[in-house]
Amino acid sequence: MLLKRPLNYITLVFFLITSFASERCVAQALASDNKATPDAALAESVKQLQDQVKELRSIVSDLRTESERYRAETSELRQELHAVVARLPQRPATDQVIQPAQPSVAAVAPTEVADSSSGGKQESDAAARVARLEEQYDLLTGKIDDQYQTKVESGSKYKVRLSGLVLLDLFTNRGGVLNADLPGLVDAPDALGRANSTGFSLRQSQIGLEVFGPQIAGAKTHGELQADFAGGFPSAPNGVAFGLLRLRTGTVHLDWSHTSIVAGQDSPFFSALSPTSFATIAEPALAYAGNLWTWIPQIRIEHRVTMSENSSLILQGGILDGLTGEPPRYSYARVAQAGEYSRQPGYAGRLAWSYSLFGQPMTLGAGGYYSRQNWGFGRNINAWASTLDWTAPLGKWLALSGEFYRGQALGGLGGGTYRSALFSGTPTDPTSHVRGLETIGGWSQLKFRASSKLEFNTAAGQDNPFASEIRAFPFSTYGAGSPANTVARNRTELLNFIYRPRSDLLFSAEYRHTSTYQIDNSRYTADQVNLVMGILF
Repeated sequence: MLLKRPLNYITLVFFLITSFASERCVAQALASDNKATPDAALAESVKQLQDQVKELRSIVSDLRTESERYRAETSELRQELHAVVARLPQRPATDQVIQPAQPSVAAVAPTEVADSSSGGKQESDAAARVARLEEQYDLLTGKIDDQYQTKVESGSKYKVRLSGLVLLDLFTNRGGVLNADLPGLVDAPDALGRANSTGFSLRQSQIGLEVFGPQIAGAKTHGELQADFAGGFPSAPNGVAFGLLRLRTGTVHLDWSHTSIVAGQDSPFFSALSPTSFATIAEPALAYAGNLWTWIPQIRIEHRVTMSENSSLILQGGILDGLTGEPPRYSYARVAQAGEYSRQPGYAGRLAWSYSLFGQPMTLGAGGYYSRQNWGFGRNINAWASTLDWTAPLGKWLALSGEFYRGQALGGLGGGTYRSALFSGTPTDPTSHVRGLETIGGWSQLKFRASSKLEFNTAAGQDNPFASEIRAFPFSTYGAGSPANTVARNRTELLNFIYRPRSDLLFSAEYRHTSTYQIDNSRYTADQVNLVMGILF
């Protein structure tokens, strides 16, 4: 009994750690990001993988304190055990005084010899138990010590976590894509007649920090910051291999049981889904082909309502920075955009209903967006969008997700190939007229989970600005000579597989076909094959 107590404690703790890790690995494919089912956002898919490692670290860190108590208790029980073992050899001591001439004693001798043999066996079993106990204890404390080394110290008393993703992709293109490693639009060959290319890129790697703050008015507080190396290239020899650090997202959360307030820079909550792909995470997949997205400063409120055991409702509303898709004028000054010159933010809302189907959440959502834009000389336009999104399990292994939008002046969200306003003449001419570019688009994805470690995804999307408006108003903020200025439609199809032998290790391969249509009905096409290897920490 003395051995069972510490052995059970240590075994229980060790079982919790290993069970947690195994359950997370099995859940990994189902959570392509936990939002691969309810949200399917790739950025959230990556974040899920990071959160799984973070949760394991947190639990192991908490168990470290418990192990110290078990260490002291085990030491005491070990001393008691040794005392018991030390007494065991003394039990058959009467065997030494047994005289063969005494029949009465001799008659008892066989029983005492058996007791001696039994005592030796107990001693052997006890020693074996002690050895097993010490082995399990050393294994447990070793794992805890390894995890404790990952702790990040903070200048405050609150806990900070470091996470990230090291991602290397090998790409090969057939066609004149405007961005070799992140294909979005296709154009004619360059001035030297070149179009095809092959190369490597590490600039989609990410670094993240998460800090846990105090409890305020009953709300738990925490903040997150994410950055990558896709912020451009230094003017240096081979500068394409030295990607510059770039801010992606940064948010502060106040979470109550049913309500949350989120402030910072994040993806648009009224268009939160993205296809699953690790080939392009510096820009979400289909960013130029029906996937409204950007990392935009915002403040939003979310309220969750439980309608029944299997269904729930989420209401979201907030204000956003009125971005319009304009490139910065200077690299050293933060110049306002047309939406900011209107002196009012953008407004957005979303309503989504979720229901458990096949053991997975089915989600249907609808959203809306509005922003005012001032293009100078009294020329104002209204930007607006109506969105629909869905995530529908089709069984245990299949899921269908996607988004649809219809709107105007959505260049700040990537719509209309990042064009918001069209002008009848040059934008600086006060006599030129302006109008918001109308566009329609969307995407859909089919996901097949072959196993807990392997999944296949196929998706297609299209962004379709109105060509008649582009012909009538041939100038935009891109400038008349820009390739993007003449795009009337852009379409992309992709197929990939993602293999995760461990929760923190991934391999992927993707094929992508892009078609870009010009206003003169000409078309440019390109194909890309991308091989990816990454590790999360």
